[in-house]
Amino acid sequence: MDIAVLFGFVALFLALSLPIGIALGLATALTMFLTSPIPLTMIAQTAFTGLDSFPLLAIPFFMLAGSLMGYGGISKRLVNLAESLVGFLIGGLAMVTVTACMFFASISGSGPATVSAIGSFMIPEMRAKKYEGAFAAALTAAAGSIGVIIPPSIPFVIFGVVSGASVGELFVAGVIPGIIIGIALMIVSYFSAKKHGYPRSDKTLGLKYFMKNFVDSFWALLVPVIIMGGIYGGIFTPTEAAVVVVVYALFIGKFIYKELDYKTTKAAFRDAVMVNGATSFMLGLSMSFATYLTMEQIPMRVGAWIITVSSEPWIILFLINLMLLVVGCFVDNISSMIILTPIFLPVIKQIGIDPVHFGVVMTLALAIGFITPPYGANLFVASAVSGEKLDSISKKIFPFVGAMVVCLALFTYFPGISMGLVNLLMR
Repeated sequence: MDIAVLFGFVALFLALSLPIGIALGLATALTMFLTSPIPLTMIAQTAFTGLDSFPLLAIPFFMLAGSLMGYGGISKRLVNLAESLVGFLIGGLAMVTVTACMFFASISGSGPATVSAIGSFMIPEMRAKKYEGAFAAALTAAAGSIGVIIPPSIPFVIFGVVSGASVGELFVAGVIPGIIIGIALMIVSYFSAKKHGYPRSDKTLGLKYFMKNFVDSFWALLVPVIIMGGIYGGIFTPTEAAVVVVVYALFIGKFIYKELDYKTTKAAFRDAVMVNGATSFMLGLSMSFATYLTMEQIPMRVGAWIITVSSEPWIILFLINLMLLVVGCFVDNISSMIILTPIFLPVIKQIGIDPVHFGVVMTLALAIGFITPPYGANLFVASAVSGEKLDSISKKIFPFVGAMVVCLALFTYFPGISMGLVNLLMR
């Protein structure tokens, strides 16, 4: 009864277009009032105590680092480097977009931020070279999803906090899957470009051009080295790595690239504060929602039901992925991670799945929700950046969704893809 009431309220409030944080908090409060003796003060208490977490501090700092790098001129340098690597291929500008998103993913940790940073450069450029605007926006939205797979990844931090899995191991586990997703999107782009006659880059490319752009972007490329090298080397934790990257971003933006002045620095901090304020509000009430689920043993009851459906691990994983794909269409990545991790974690442990491997699978399944209507955050950002209508972008997104679903199946049933580096470097 309480499960039906709780999720019924959530569905109703989301249908009424209430902000996700308010929807979760209000659904929790009404369900507790109607069905449970638990005092309503629990919501406020767990919202604040849930945010009182050292690992969660990585989120605002990674957001700030990504914002500083966007304003500090790093995005366009990464685009130039990507062009020197793949611009000569058929559909070269589409390849450049994917490669640049992969580069930016290694410093931002956010899907929508990656779409905004790279799309503001590449969508107008592709449109100027006769690429269809909706295709350019759809491609950028899909490639931006890599922002939560290649480390640092904000959803990986959330999963690590909720599940107790090592954030450092999750970061390492995301490297190879992120690269494979990028390659898959490039393959789709290649065939689309060949079908529609989209051109290569018209710039003079070659070793000299590559070396020029490599040197120009060298300081930006050091960011993932600092993050992963510091964590893997035991020099600092993921949260401390985020702080180090903020200081580094300020330094190179101000003194190396010289594009961070008072005005741009203020704008970068303002953007980071606005996004983090909304995220923290949502996180706090999501924590209250998740706490209520745990207190009422809803995860255990749902998990027991899943196990009764089948004892075969591959069927259970298929069902979980199907649920995650559906949920991702309606609920944002972070809230879904907090709500669903306690539900599915006991199940995957029971069938012998490594939590780190599941963290990668879950993050990708929910990341596909970034580009699936009706609630596709990357689609909204791509639409805002490009000026294209949402329904036009949605029609062009499905080949990329298909490629990512194939990658999801690959990572789900071949854990060595994500766990190979973890077992080699971390265990």
